[in-house]
Amino acid sequence: MHTFLKVTAAAALLATGACASKPKPVEEAAPVAETPVVKEEVKTVDTTPVVTSSIAPGSLEDFRVNVGERVYFDLDQYRLDTEDQDILKRQAAWLASYPNIRILIAGNADERGTREYNLALGERRANAVKEYLVSLGVAASRVDTVSYGKERPVVAGSDDQSWALNRNGWTQIVSGATS
Repeated sequence: MHTFLKVTAAAALLATGACASKPKPVEEAAPVAETPVVKEEVKTVDTTPVVTSSIAPGSLEDFRVNVGERVYFDLDQYRLDTEDQDILKRQAAWLASYPNIRILIAGNADERGTREYNLALGERRANAVKEYLVSLGVAASRVDTVSYGKERPVVAGSDDQSWALNRNGWTQIVSGATS
């Protein structure tokens, strides 16, 4: 069988080689006179809009919009994930720029569970945020904590999305911010 395939392949190569035509030589063309190239100077206009922000550096709005004031937790958890840590790193850097600012970290929970359980969970969440900020160089004396448990929900509702938003650590500026 292999011999048959070899003979068939060889015959196919010979047949295609016999049909191939020889390429014709390229005739040399007479030189063409070059036409002068006129270069025009093109001026570009920067159309990027100039954005001026009305947010004052060091203000509550600056912190809220440019840094982020909340981190979110999984159900019955107070562990900070990498996204939370990134927000807290921005908070620590911002607080380093404004050393007179004091903050309050509120630990919150969703509506499920007892009042006592959620107050204790909110306290662990607030302390987790504070400890992480302190580990990044924020003076502990500038940070107070409170637990609201399930008493101050961010959104009303009894569904997964509402519960997820209500499980948070909220960093609030209590003094020292610019107007």
